[in-house]
This record gives sequence, structure tokens and C-alpha cells, in this order.
Amino acid sequence: MTVPAPIVAPSILAADFARLADEVHAVEPTADWLHVDVMDNHFVPNLTIGLPVVQSLLAASTLPFDVHLMIEDPRRWAPSYADAGAYNVTFHAEACDNPVSLAKDLRSAGAKAGLAIDRDTPIEPYLDLLPSFDTLLIMTIKAGFGGQRFIPELLDKVRTARRHADAGHLELRIEVDGGIAADTIEQAAAAGADAFVAGTAVYGAADPAAAVTQLRRLAERAVTGP
Repeated sequence: MTVPAPIVAPSILAADFARLADEVHAVEPTADWLHVDVMDNHFVPNLTIGLPVVQSLLAASTLPFDVHLMIEDPRRWAPSYADAGAYNVTFHAEACDNPVSLAKDLRSAGAKAGLAIDRDTPIEPYLDLLPSFDTLLIMTIKAGFGGQRFIPELLDKVRTARRHADAGHLELRIEVDGGIAADTIEQAAAAGADAFVAGTAVYGAADPAAAVTQLRRLAERAVTGP
């Protein structure tokens, strides 16, 4: 199994929305990406932030933005996040009838393209599409709300994706999102994930930047040993 150096992406879904810029700055010294959950209250039963807030945060931060669109009709909205300067724009397979076409549009706009797979969606139908993507985000909870309990059985999807990526020599980040914390990140890393979204585990800590460093160390240890 070939796994790149781990990426830790704090999720601002768990941050204090009244102090978003400060919360972003708190993790800038140690975070690799900043994970931004965009929810529309249609694809998932929750409503968070949209393009204007993301544009404002992009102007206030030097971190690469990892934008996760939990929305209906991503073809309509996703390219705007790429145009705004997001590093990686991920949309859900369940919400798009032509994922490869949208991935091409995102790459043409200068962003990495990500495909997300929700809790109840099998991964096998999408494996052949992965060469068109830079990131595969596998939900380890049901998409829509932060603070949920990690579901270890969903790591079977990660193992399947890692085997497929390695067999095809794909340059693909395999990202996990949901319940990632100090007691779960090593399982996810050992299964083959190399990018880790962490919300409460970072923003619920006394020192968010130090929490990011600890999570990365645990992920590295799972792959390379102590």
C-alpha cells in the first residue's frame, strides 16, 4: 500500500461562526487544508454557509481551502468555488449525473476535483471514474451534521479505494470525513486514507493548532510505526 504524507484538514463546521476568521487563523500554523462544509438544506437537512462567506474567508487566509459541497445540483454552483480560489472542490456522487464532466470543469477553473461518497452509497460503481479526480472523500458518518460517531465499518470503502488507486497507480488523495479524532484517525490511516477532516477534535480542543499536530503524528504512526 502506497500512502502519501497525511493531510489534516480542520473543519470550520465545528468552529465558532461568530469568529470565523479568528478560528481559521488559529489553525493556520499547523493545518494542511481548511475544510469548508457547504450545505443547502436540500441535499442534506442542514444549512451552513455559501459562496460569499467562502470568498471572504479565502481573502483572509493563506490555507488551501478544501470545499465540500453537500448540495443539490453541484454543476450549477461548484465552478464558482473553483473560480473563487478554492484549492479542492468536492461534490457528491449522489447529486450529480455526470461527475466526470463536472470534474473537468473544476480542473479547467484551476481547482482540484473531488468526488464524495456518502455513508449508504456503494463505492464500486465509481471506481472507474477515479482517474478523473484528485480527491475521493469517503464519509465515515452520514453527511449533514458534525459531531457524529465514527462508523468503522465504512473503512472497507477506504480499503477498496486504496487497493484500486494503487493498482492503477492513481495520484488520488483518499479523504475521510466524520468522527475523525485521536481515537479513530489511526484506524482510518491504516485502512489507506491519507487526508483527514477533523472538526470537534480540533475546534473542541484547548489548542486547535496543537490538536492538528497530534492528529498528523497519529496518522503517520499508523503507517510508518512509532
